[in-house]
Amino acid sequence: MKKLMKNNLSTTAIALLLLCLADLPGRSEVQYAGIAPNPAAAVQTIIDKRPVLHADGIKFGAYDPHGDFGAQANVATEALFLPWEDVDLETLRVADAYALARGRNLLITVEPWSWDVDWRLTSAQLRAKVLRGDYDVNMRSIAHMISELKSPVILRWGQEMEDKSGRFSWSGWSPQDYITAYKRMMDIVRQEAPGTELMWSPKGEPGLQAYYPGDDYVDLVGLSVFGLQRYDELAYNEHRTFSQALKQGYDLVAGYGKPIWVAELGYEGGDAYIRPWIETATLKQSAFPNLQEVVYFNDRDVHAWPFDLGRPDWRVVENLDSN
Repeated sequence: MKKLMKNNLSTTAIALLLLCLADLPGRSEVQYAGIAPNPAAAVQTIIDKRPVLHADGIKFGAYDPHGDFGAQANVATEALFLPWEDVDLETLRVADAYALARGRNLLITVEPWSWDVDWRLTSAQLRAKVLRGDYDVNMRSIAHMISELKSPVILRWGQEMEDKSGRFSWSGWSPQDYITAYKRMMDIVRQEAPGTELMWSPKGEPGLQAYYPGDDYVDLVGLSVFGLQRYDELAYNEHRTFSQALKQGYDLVAGYGKPIWVAELGYEGGDAYIRPWIETATLKQSAFPNLQEVVYFNDRDVHAWPFDLGRPDWRVVENLDSN
C-alpha cells in the first residue's frame, strides 16, 4: 500500500466502522417538473425510523458508525467500508471484536481508491493500474488481515459498477475490464482468506447483467436501495415504496439464483413517506423470494444527490450535527 495511516482512533470510533468523511461534488442536473413541493407532507415527527424487524422476516444488518444499533440484539451483520489505500488495517481487528461480541457477521465493502481526494486517480488510470496488477498488494494485505479475523466475513468489492453518474472511479468501466478486475481481486481473497464469502454488488440499474462475473465468483448479490421523498417527486412524479424501489434491481438479478441482499438501504422524508419503508423493509414478500437480508446505511450520505438535494441524512435517529 502507498501509505497506512497510523491514526490513534478511539476504540469506539474504530468499532463504528471506518466512516468515510470525504464528500464529492454533486453533478448539476436540470430540474424538471414533478410533484409540487408540499412542506406539510415532508414533515417528519418520527424520532426513530429504524426498520421494524419481523419475527419471521428478512435478516437485518447495519452500517452503524454512530452506534445506534450497538445494543440491538437482532442485528445479523455489521457492515463497514474500507478504502484500499490510506488506512490502518489493524483497525479491522477492533471491528472484528465488536461484531464478535454481538454475534454478527462482517460485511466489508472494499472501495478501490483512497478516501483522500488528493490521492485519487482518474477512472482510466485506476483501471490500467488494477489490470496491470499494481494494486494486488493492497488487496492481498486486506485479504490476509481478513484471514486472521474471527467473525464470518463477506467481501464486497467495487460496488455499483454499472452506475453512470461518475460517483465512483471504477463505475462505468467496460464490462470485460470490470469483470477481469473483479475476478483478479476475488482470486486474491480466495488465496489469502478462503473462507470468505464473495458479494457482487451492482446498484440495480439496467445493463448490470453485462458486469456479472459468473456463478463461480458470486456467493451473494447485493443491491442498493434508497428512498428520498423529494427525489422521488422529481424523478418519478410519485412516492415510491421499498418494494417499488427494490423491484427493478431484484428482477434483473433474480435469474442468477443467488441469495440477494440489499447491501445498502436508506430512506428519508415525511412521516407518510417513511412509515411504509419502516414497516416493510424486513418483511418477507412473495415478490422477492431470494431476498435474505437488508443492511441499513445509518449515516449521512457521502455524496450529493441530483436536483441540488444535497447529502441526505439516512440516520435512524436525528443527527444534530447535520442540521
